[in-house]
Amino acid sequence: MAKIDLDNMLEKIKNTQWSLSDVDWDAPGAELITPEQWPKLKAFMADLMWIEHVGARAFAAMAKKAPDDTLRQIYTYFHAEEQRHANAEMALMKRWGMLEDGELPEPNNNLRLVIEWLDRFADDQPIYVLGTVVPMLEIALDGALCKFLLDTVDDPVCHQAFELINGDEARHLGVGFTVMEMQGHGKTYIELIRMTAQLMDPRLILGIASYFPLLNKMRDNIVEMGLPEEKLYEAMRKFEKIGGRTVDGRRNPWFQIIKHHGRFVVDRKKHFYHAPIDALVKVADVIPRKAFPAVPSWVKEITYHPTA
Repeated sequence: MAKIDLDNMLEKIKNTQWSLSDVDWDAPGAELITPEQWPKLKAFMADLMWIEHVGARAFAAMAKKAPDDTLRQIYTYFHAEEQRHANAEMALMKRWGMLEDGELPEPNNNLRLVIEWLDRFADDQPIYVLGTVVPMLEIALDGALCKFLLDTVDDPVCHQAFELINGDEARHLGVGFTVMEMQGHGKTYIELIRMTAQLMDPRLILGIASYFPLLNKMRDNIVEMGLPEEKLYEAMRKFEKIGGRTVDGRRNPWFQIIKHHGRFVVDRKKHFYHAPIDALVKVADVIPRKAFPAVPSWVKEITYHPTA
């Protein structure tokens, strides 16, 4: 993956927009979902849909902090594209009889905590923090979750929808890794210390406290679905290889932090890490739904209706 020209990428993004109405959601193939697949697939798709909206909210925050107008426009498009991905995944759930009319899947408690943190604090985070976390999540979606879904689901409409989604995700990754290198370009030791000092921000610490358990919960959920653990290792190796392909990329301290953290996440043998994080997952699981505040207003933008 070569470093890209952002102006050319913006034009490509504008020329490759699509809508839910481009897919025939009533085409044959829904019957290919087996009764054995259905319950776990319903939970998997609900989680995947909400993860797309987590990405959308992150891109919206990054657009506000973008250093130039080209990147601001790109992130604004990416925000809309992640919302469209969530809507397409809801359309698949509706197609497979997993949603009633007007029903919205409930996010698991760990996702709900991350959504709440994003709504409160994402706009306050420096672009170099979200700009490194998002590519890691994108490469996990592109390299593990979505590929696994297509390997296990035979419905041709699912494959058509994810061909469109994956085209968007490839552009997200290209921009993400390019920006990571830009953020590492010419960094001095003092600048790196200043960037790393952001870890002491209480708002970021709260984000970490919700983000780490979410990754553990999602990791175990997709392994339970049948995803080989080696696929997770492959996704993280891809993040490390592309993110560290240049000196500038390796100079990005957040790349180094997230690279090493990703190794811990995928390796269940790292008991010193997983024991406390699993405890946080269990704590989140017992939080009553009524203890959460009302869902953010942007949740109302989620719909499975194939509008143009």
